[in-house]
Amino acid sequence: MTEAEMLRSRAKFRGVYAIPVTAFHEDGSIDFKGVSKCVEYCIATGSHGIVMPVNASEFFTLSDSERLAVIKAGLDANAGALPLVAGISGVSVQHAIELSLAAQDAGANALMALPPISRNVSPFVMEEYYRGIGEAVELPVFIQNHDPPAGQKVPLDVMVRLLNEVNTISYVKEETMPPGQAITAEFDAAGVALEGVMGGMGGRYLLDEYARGACGTMPGCHVPDVHAALWGALERGDEAESIRIYNKMAPMLLFENAFGAAVYKNVLHRRGVIASPHMRGPARRHMDSRDSDELDRLLAEVSEFFTWKG
Repeated sequence: MTEAEMLRSRAKFRGVYAIPVTAFHEDGSIDFKGVSKCVEYCIATGSHGIVMPVNASEFFTLSDSERLAVIKAGLDANAGALPLVAGISGVSVQHAIELSLAAQDAGANALMALPPISRNVSPFVMEEYYRGIGEAVELPVFIQNHDPPAGQKVPLDVMVRLLNEVNTISYVKEETMPPGQAITAEFDAAGVALEGVMGGMGGRYLLDEYARGACGTMPGCHVPDVHAALWGALERGDEAESIRIYNKMAPMLLFENAFGAAVYKNVLHRRGVIASPHMRGPARRHMDSRDSDELDRLLAEVSEFFTWKG
């Protein structure tokens, strides 16, 4: 067994943990039927887990009651089929604990939080925030380590103390640059207290992350069948197929980096999963007709891996 395989073997949560979008009607209200269909789509296309609502779900455009309603809709649609990680990032420790307890009571399998989302905070406040969440709940907690502006980087020494001193804090979602080096540093510093690291950033760096022991990836849910095909090839040890699939995906991954959830929603609309690609501000990004044509071309490049029949 290689070192990377040994690191992965510690993880309870493993594989492609897809992030459903928050579907909206054209008037901006939540389309709960669309939310449920996104979860069903993730299950049907080979995802290994669900994560919601987080950045790719436009969580920062939702009220607290809407966030909890989305979590409950996801849990109902999932019906225990896959592990569901609830996004509970808050503006303060009190806010995050309230969301965490509600998600735990609703039946989530794990929780994930960015550092306080209202402003940049000191390492002391960041540690107090995560410690408060971890001590208030019984579920495993993911620290979401994310470069600005969508998050804040958690200092390694803070992360290691939390992993070693708070039993529930046991996973990291790594989204700082360069992610591969960060993953190696976290495993080296935290030892067995770190049960697993999942990559983010749409899966753009998964080949390197996997080689360093990452237990999974958390991409948007627009092409989960393609991500599942890549993960399957990695798990089989089929290097040639892994590289072939990744090379097919890479242009799509670069394109979605420019438009974020706008790409996720436009693809889901094209694939018959959601009725509208509408986004709320301030998340909304405009794709013009040339972008739309390019998206069609990129989808055609990866269509051989599609398993969703609609």
